[in-house]
Amino acid sequence: MKFEFKFIDKKQGSIKDDILSGLTVALALVPEAVAFSFVAGVSPIVGLYGAFMMGLITSIFGGRPGMISGATGAMAVVMVSLVQQGNAMGDGQGLQYLFATLILAGTIQALFGFFKLGKFIRLVPHSVMMGFVNGLAIVIFLSQLNMFKAGGEWLSGTPLYTMLGLVGLTMAIMVLLPKLSKAIPAALVGILVVTAIVIFGNIETETVRSFIQSGGGDSIKAGLPTFDVPVIPFNLETLKLIFPFALILAAVGLIESLMTLNLVDELTETRGSGNREAAAQGLANIVNGFFGGMGGCAMIGQSIINIKSGGRGRLSGIVAAVMLLVFILFASSYIEMIPIAALVGVMFMVVIGTFAWSTFNIINKIPVSDLIVIILVTGLTVVFDLAIAVLAGVVVSALVFSWENAKRIRARKSVDEHGIKHYEIFGPLFFGSTALFQSKFDVQNDPNEVIVDFKESRIADQSAIEAINKLAERYQKAGKTIHLRHLSHDCIKLVKKAEAICDVNVVEDPNYFVAIDHYNKLIKLQAKLNENATS
Repeated sequence: MKFEFKFIDKKQGSIKDDILSGLTVALALVPEAVAFSFVAGVSPIVGLYGAFMMGLITSIFGGRPGMISGATGAMAVVMVSLVQQGNAMGDGQGLQYLFATLILAGTIQALFGFFKLGKFIRLVPHSVMMGFVNGLAIVIFLSQLNMFKAGGEWLSGTPLYTMLGLVGLTMAIMVLLPKLSKAIPAALVGILVVTAIVIFGNIETETVRSFIQSGGGDSIKAGLPTFDVPVIPFNLETLKLIFPFALILAAVGLIESLMTLNLVDELTETRGSGNREAAAQGLANIVNGFFGGMGGCAMIGQSIINIKSGGRGRLSGIVAAVMLLVFILFASSYIEMIPIAALVGVMFMVVIGTFAWSTFNIINKIPVSDLIVIILVTGLTVVFDLAIAVLAGVVVSALVFSWENAKRIRARKSVDEHGIKHYEIFGPLFFGSTALFQSKFDVQNDPNEVIVDFKESRIADQSAIEAINKLAERYQKAGKTIHLRHLSHDCIKLVKKAEAICDVNVVEDPNYFVAIDHYNKLIKLQAKLNENATS
């Protein structure tokens, strides 16, 4: 079975595309930011402010043009407990502790970028990446199902059919319109057409206004965010409370942002800067802490809407952020008329475009270990959160890699005309292969001179050096000498650094017979000097 869905056009962006795409993203950001505010237990305005500041700062200073940042569910679920603990200390204190935590989390992220640690995202295998996008696609899909509820109960009858019809219409417009014209983003047209049908047809369905009110809010209308220092006690107890949350928020934000950056890189066939993005994410969260936003990170759903709608440059993210602020300041009454069904339809199309359908095509073509990693990361992303899923996937992939390489170490044995036994080592010597390495040697039956040739191998870590040390001890106890040959410069450096624990002779002369002769002459000379010193 082969699934193909051309969702992203490989094309260069334009100013018009960026502006229209930014407007589309701004419309879709409103219910997302409001929903995540309710999840975190803060006012919708705090979420909208957070989306505005995250989007604007990362679009200007970030390392991935076209990527959208804002308030996210992955970080909102971490904030819940923090806000609750803060509120337990006093009415309204939860929000103040959240702002302080965002400042600390942003500082950690900024330092991560400053010290250029974003390169470690390269350690994420492709199987983890596939599990990541599949898991997020499922999470986005499941989050949209909540829109089919009213008062905690699933819709039924006419309200359900109306919702499904409007969602289907939005999706149909997004599929069919690009075949006729790509002048205007299909997602924007879908939202506007469905909104017009609902308003002029006087159709009763859930809108942004009713969604906000059902969650306990009033409106998205507000003024400009203002600067304020979090009002909390600045002491060790406060640090003990907020530091663990700040660390988790920083980690979740960085992982989701850098993974999304990699995905956008693949979709657009361009390359972003992970270090610059990490620093921008940190700056944005710091600003959120001082200006009353809930913070956030890169949003895979909104980023794909932007890319799908033609947004490629920084202007698209800037327009999205600025338009979101315009909605808050001047156009709240109009934005609140938008039916939730139109936005759900857009997000369902994002799910279809995000999910790696090629997973089904490669099931029988990839190693079982990679398939397990894909399923593991997908499941953990859905059940727990993105950070746990990605870390687990990387760890499992690393363990599989270590196990496979540990089995590859081999030794070719031979005895030359001089009676010297040679062990030619193949494969890396590291912590996973030391036991198998030790088993290759027959110390008791070997001659007095033994050469271990690492031309086709390398010493990788301290465990490898210790393995050589133990091997040398075994030969020394048997009254025999071991020599190491063809070590790379970094391996020689490792052995020399461990001279105190590693008593071996590193043969550096390519003509090892001469080197061994020199070594034996040196031993005899030292013995003679010792005899003269004692006599």
